[in-house]
Amino acid sequence: MENVLLIVHMILALGLIGVVLLQRSEGGGLGLGGGGGGGLVSARGAATALGKVTWALAIAFIATSIALTIVAAQKSASGSVLDRFGVDTPSTSGTPDLPAGGSLLPPVPGAGDATPGTSGGAALPPAD
Repeated sequence: MENVLLIVHMILALGLIGVVLLQRSEGGGLGLGGGGGGGLVSARGAATALGKVTWALAIAFIATSIALTIVAAQKSASGSVLDRFGVDTPSTSGTPDLPAGGSLLPPVPGAGDATPGTSGGAALPPAD
């Protein structure tokens, strides 16, 4: 179902691009500077066949966009992407496991116990 919708969506997108490119340019930004009576600002714009086809394709494109969104939302409600690959998610219960020393700092090579105030540890030089 999703593949069919996606193919129809792509065909509509290409058709919409083609129909928009086939339309005659009104000249100027949004047809405001044309000078003729059939521009965007006129009381009633001319509804050409290409204009009607453009509207129909645009409405169908939006409808397939909404349908694809609904299908994707239903698929994602079943679980996470990681569930599909069999990856275990980390547990969020409790605190993380700390190393034996209780510190997250890396060990200093050659220093027995580098915590301040204990004996046997190498003292750090004073900061300048």
